[in-house]
Amino acid sequence: MGVAISHWRLARTVSQLGQLGVVSGTALDQVLARRLQDGDPGGHMRRALDAFPDRAMAERVWDTYYIAGGRSSKQSYKEVPIQSIDNPRELVELCVVSNFVEVYLAREGHQGLVGINYLEKIQIPHLHSIYGAMLAGVDYVLMGAGIPLKIPGVLDCLARHEPVTYPITVTGARPGDDISVRFDPRELAIGVDAPLRRPGFLAIIASDVLAQTLHRRATGRVDGFIVEGPTAGGHNAPPRGKLQLTAGGEPLYGERDRVDLDRLRAIGLPFWLAGGYGTPERVGEALEAGAAGVQVGTAFALCAESGLRADYRRALLQQVIDGTARVFTDPSASPTGFPFKVVQLAGTVSDPVTYDARPRICDLGFLREAYRQEDGTVGYRCAAEPVNLYVSKGGDADATVGRKCICNALIATAGHPQVRAGRHVEPGIVTAGDDLAGVTRFLRPRATDYTAADVIDTLLGSALCTA
Repeated sequence: MGVAISHWRLARTVSQLGQLGVVSGTALDQVLARRLQDGDPGGHMRRALDAFPDRAMAERVWDTYYIAGGRSSKQSYKEVPIQSIDNPRELVELCVVSNFVEVYLAREGHQGLVGINYLEKIQIPHLHSIYGAMLAGVDYVLMGAGIPLKIPGVLDCLARHEPVTYPITVTGARPGDDISVRFDPRELAIGVDAPLRRPGFLAIIASDVLAQTLHRRATGRVDGFIVEGPTAGGHNAPPRGKLQLTAGGEPLYGERDRVDLDRLRAIGLPFWLAGGYGTPERVGEALEAGAAGVQVGTAFALCAESGLRADYRRALLQQVIDGTARVFTDPSASPTGFPFKVVQLAGTVSDPVTYDARPRICDLGFLREAYRQEDGTVGYRCAAEPVNLYVSKGGDADATVGRKCICNALIATAGHPQVRAGRHVEPGIVTAGDDLAGVTRFLRPRATDYTAADVIDTLLGSALCTA
């Protein structure tokens, strides 16, 4: 669901309704910094910062980013350092604190379950982010978009406040290169000595082979799987084999891309099905197939409690009501090269005019590619950055065609668009699953909006889901 769409308010609501509410863990350092610069409406960030176990660290974050009354509409957000293997302490602290804040607010005032979802391919902030979420008592860590073999062991170590490392994928790395992020929680001197509760780990997979690999080779306990098919929103796993496109230019998926549920059941761990399971009938099918429940994204992304900015949400709901909503699985939008589901919406980068008018800028860098430079050090490049800059770093110019700055766009979609030179406002990008048009099932007669409770009441009854 992108950045801060499944934010603390939505996850808290879903959790209070008896399901597993999941917050997005992507770019929370940027999200917290921008919320504070917008004046912290409602005082929620301040309340969560007051609960952080190290008051001095929380105050440093507050003093660095908070603007009383909020910045002006033409004022740029203060830049947060870009994630790199050798992060400055300021950024480490912001990662820890921001993940704590999001989980703390989602868990506040109830006993329901709360999880946090990370993308494995955004590797550098994992250790700091997970530790912050664990300080807030997160119940589950979910991770996909990669092979998270090392995460279960990381959870074990962080629960004991022990030093951890995480290997970074580096293009061109040579045998023997040791390229990892290292983190020792004790160096932060937060003052939490008692062991933390180790959250459960749910791996998001698109293949039963990957499930078996994780079950056999992960560094610690895997507690279950979320099976995400190619109809789900966000990044999709590429089709197996040579990429083929439909007549409309979308990746073509086939039998080889289906998960063998018999093999999955044989592993003996609980699993949830995702991607096209947003109907009561499909929920029933999932349960009959042995699933513990379903994961629902698109339906919650458009509900009243969602973090999707209000103008986009209203426009999308109207498209759904009018029957004009369209999702395109774009094979070239994401700098990662993974297919990315893009809702066609005027004023966003799905609109060719809006896309062409935006200068190519990469100043957030979450989806950058780490690569080995000639001197053996690690450099960073992004296929959505200026073409000449990308090529100067050894990138292929052909890889830049059609690439979109997903990082800036997703944060804009959550209501925090960067302003450049006092006039250029970053456009957003909206992602949703193929069943976007089906959210009409949650609208009551003559209604133009619906809530998270409407989704759960319609779909699940007493069944289990994640949001």
